[in-house]
Amino acid sequence: MNEIARRGAQPPAENDLERFEEMLLDQLAEAGLPTDGVLVELQEREQALASFGGALRRLPMEDRGRSVYVSKMITAAAAGLFDAALNYLWNETVGELRRRVAGYDLAYFFDIAVPSHDRRKHLSTEDDLVKVDDIDLLRATREIGLLSATGHAQIDHIRYMRNYASAAHPNQVELTGMQLAAWLETCVRQVITLPYDTITAETGKLLANIKKDQLDPSEVKNTTAFFEDLPADRADALGAGLFGLYTNTSRTPIVADNVLLLWPELWPEISQEARQRFGVQYGRFSASADMTQARAAKELLNLVDGGAYLPENERAAEIDGVLDDLLAAHHGYNNFHTEPAPARSLAVLVGQYGNVPDAVEGKYVLTLVEVFLGNEWGVSNAAVASYDQLFGKLTSSQASRVLRSFTETAISAKLWSSKPQARWKKLLDIIEPKLTARSDRELLEAVRAFTGTPDKLASDTKIARLAAPRTRRVIRRPKKK
Repeated sequence: MNEIARRGAQPPAENDLERFEEMLLDQLAEAGLPTDGVLVELQEREQALASFGGALRRLPMEDRGRSVYVSKMITAAAAGLFDAALNYLWNETVGELRRRVAGYDLAYFFDIAVPSHDRRKHLSTEDDLVKVDDIDLLRATREIGLLSATGHAQIDHIRYMRNYASAAHPNQVELTGMQLAAWLETCVRQVITLPYDTITAETGKLLANIKKDQLDPSEVKNTTAFFEDLPADRADALGAGLFGLYTNTSRTPIVADNVLLLWPELWPEISQEARQRFGVQYGRFSASADMTQARAAKELLNLVDGGAYLPENERAAEIDGVLDDLLAAHHGYNNFHTEPAPARSLAVLVGQYGNVPDAVEGKYVLTLVEVFLGNEWGVSNAAVASYDQLFGKLTSSQASRVLRSFTETAISAKLWSSKPQARWKKLLDIIEPKLTARSDRELLEAVRAFTGTPDKLASDTKIARLAAPRTRRVIRRPKKK
């Protein structure tokens, strides 16, 4: 034995690989096919086979029986076809990810992986998983917790290499045995044997319960306690899942009731971007004439006062209607008691950031000024909080409109009375910080300096000139004779 080693004789495994290579290349040569660069060097194959053992030790015996592509990967690597081995490794990785998805919650996964309504409605069974692109598979499994952030980055690198260095596409990239072994270990650690974290386990349990039993309303706070610990992306993912469950036309009454209990608890944790997407999804349902789903989507948004996230055209129509209701209440009998409801509805539609569609901005500003000023008997105290909230969200251009509102008959007609006059002064104080243009600040200064009652502001020549819209001066050149 020592003599053989001293002479540098090759170990049996290497001899076997070398004999197999010689036989294979001889047959290729006899057939007139290329032989150079077809197989990876023997040393690299040895390195791969020696390193695979470490990765496989992490793979439990009960999981090995189904790992067909791992067997094919090792076989291809031993034969010297590393690019094919990488392809098999990717097949194993994708297969394991799909298996984890199928064992968790298919509907939840599809809602996250395929945001397109047109594509999503055709996906429902485990067989449909093959229709999800690999990059979406990785993203969605990360978002629902079946793949860690670190694992996602590592697996995505393997995906990249599979696309550019495997037998899936022509390439000139040279792979090493150590790379293959490291990627196999990544697949084992980050996909096949990765345990659920606490949030993923709690979410899976909740989703299963939603579909099975009616939740106890008195226990909802306890059931949803883990919502506060959700990372932003996980909260958004769960929100998309609940949204998908509720808008699904085949939902059961139990599912619908359970989602309605959970939705207000999750809403504070959902990001602005996700909320906007729910509004867009409602718009797509409406545009596609999927009215059942559109009604369901709007019900969820209404439940959490999410009208501000409706599409622009929908919001414009709704805001216009609420403005009509508010003016009708303001002009009607007992307005101090009837104004608060439409005022609150308006605040909900305008939302946290004061977004008002261009189509109704002029009407919105004038209506807001009119109800804010009140009438000769005062203002609706129960609605004042809503009015103050809305004025606090005015943009600079909207504040400029407010400042010039005295030119409108409906506004000037109110300003003869002492109580609306006092509110007018307060209104000027509110909008002053929002007036950024020099012309606006000059007008504000002139309005405050006006010695008459504010109902006569529009009659003042200087103020009327300052309040007039700026027009571009046209210089006419004399015609040539």
